[in-house]
Amino acid sequence: MQIQTTQHLSPDIGSSHRPIGAILAFDFGKRRIGVAVGDLELGLAHPLATISDETTVRRFETIASLIAEWRPVLLVVGLPTYTDGAEHELTRLSRRFARRLEGRFGIKAVLVDERYTSVSAGAALREAGVKKKKRKPVLDQVAAQLILQSYFDGQDAAT
Repeated sequence: MQIQTTQHLSPDIGSSHRPIGAILAFDFGKRRIGVAVGDLELGLAHPLATISDETTVRRFETIASLIAEWRPVLLVVGLPTYTDGAEHELTRLSRRFARRLEGRFGIKAVLVDERYTSVSAGAALREAGVKKKKRKPVLDQVAAQLILQSYFDGQDAAT
């Protein structure tokens, strides 16, 4: 099992005025899946892991272990489209991935527009001074972080 993780935060902070619980977000790709975690109360996303297992079975085993550890109340999956919003093959695969997550783990999965997240993640890592060689292993998890932060920001705008 190939998994690279970053620091994690406690999802157990409570509040009476806002829903509580952890959310896991996924930047789905054919080769790698970036994972981020955030807390509904704080509304902040953090990079968590990059899953680079080759088989679907091993990918879902790794996801199952992350779900067991974080006990998320919601799953967020990035939905890639062309810049004009048109769908492509990865759009269909991401929708399927979200349905499989929801069916397998019994946790609601929502789709979030992820246009430009990988580009933004790469730019953020470059600006932070992360060398090119070290960017690739964390790029997908930073993209997942941006997807989740976008979800949080959209929720704040709706309230």
